[in-house]
Amino acid sequence: MAFYASIAIFLVTYGLIVWDKYSRMLVSLGGAVIMIGFGFVSQATAIKEDIDFNTLGLLVGMMLIVAITSKSGLFQAGALWAAHVTKGSPWRLLFLLSVITAIGSALFDCVTAVLLIAPVTLTLADKLKVNAFPFLMTEILVSNVGGTGLLVGNPPNVMIGSATGLTFNDFFIYLAPVCAIATLLIIPILIFLYRRDLEPHPETKDAIMSISYQDAIEDPVLLKKSLFVLALTIGCFIAHHWLGLETATIAIGGAVLLMVIADIKPREVLHLVEWTTIFFFMGLFVVVGGLKASGVMTFLAEKVISVTGGDLEATVFWVLWLSAIASAFVDNIPFVATMIPMLQEMGHLTGMPMEAVWWALALGACYGGNGTMIGATPNLVVASIGSLHGLRFTFMEYLKLGFPLMLFSVLIAHIYLYLVYFAF
Repeated sequence: MAFYASIAIFLVTYGLIVWDKYSRMLVSLGGAVIMIGFGFVSQATAIKEDIDFNTLGLLVGMMLIVAITSKSGLFQAGALWAAHVTKGSPWRLLFLLSVITAIGSALFDCVTAVLLIAPVTLTLADKLKVNAFPFLMTEILVSNVGGTGLLVGNPPNVMIGSATGLTFNDFFIYLAPVCAIATLLIIPILIFLYRRDLEPHPETKDAIMSISYQDAIEDPVLLKKSLFVLALTIGCFIAHHWLGLETATIAIGGAVLLMVIADIKPREVLHLVEWTTIFFFMGLFVVVGGLKASGVMTFLAEKVISVTGGDLEATVFWVLWLSAIASAFVDNIPFVATMIPMLQEMGHLTGMPMEAVWWALALGACYGGNGTMIGATPNLVVASIGSLHGLRFTFMEYLKLGFPLMLFSVLIAHIYLYLVYFAF
């Protein structure tokens, strides 16, 4: 009875999240309360075992650091600098803004990157008298791909790293190269497809060059302090294995240090943390914990083993493509939250080395988010920003471009995983 009832609760919760008519936070917390209320998982177990506080702490810490840093004007100045470097050439600007978005998505997180870059992009496109749609569309795609390259760049990565013990360095070594390759292959394709929208207007060069990127720096002192803390935090991420510290401790420590040295009161920045996302995660962890406690994850793991025969190569590519297709149509965060315990159980049952499987899950889920408008949060964020400025992102228009490029990027990931783990 518990087996089927927990599945029903999960499916209703998941369905309401996908429907997106009600707050995702309220839906996930409601599902968590029902799971605990029906006794599928106890509150004590949910707190001690199911809720991943390392993931939540890392997200909160990085949100605070980025929120404070953005007050200095660093990100806006970077976009304006790109306009100056490209001398007002639309296609060059698209290329450089895309690279900045991809790198920013990896270092901070993809949602923060597009939130900071998209408004500036709209201003620059207006000055250039070109259609902003190609710029925003490219930024969506490269944010999801670029953000996959580091542990902190995409929420699914944070969840996978926390659940498996894979480090910041592991993500950098194994995922950053394929993400860089995919990004650098996708951008030229988009420039070619949008070439007619990227024709330069000679009179716009002076307008662009008249915007001083130095003037975008609102607080030079805060900028220096923020860059110091960012460098220190990233350095500690790289060395966290040797320091014996979890990534959440480092991120929160960096946020506290920046608030202290910048003399910023907590109440000035705490409201900038996306608390709805944090509580959404919390509820989701408990809902999935209820599935695990009722034996659903063990059942699913056994089914996957029967399909793949326990073969590592078959499992890796099954996970990669399933994750990509599924994440195109449902938010990749709840999908990954469901997959992690199932794959952990499968690894326990088979004894197979799981490293390649985790990379397949990360690449599939994050790249798959590019498939449709609803596949990942940056897609919806940029679409919302664009709609405020009269740009309409329709589901079908996005699908025609996003889905083929998603399949192309996943194919690159497939080839990469084959060469790294199975070719030799």
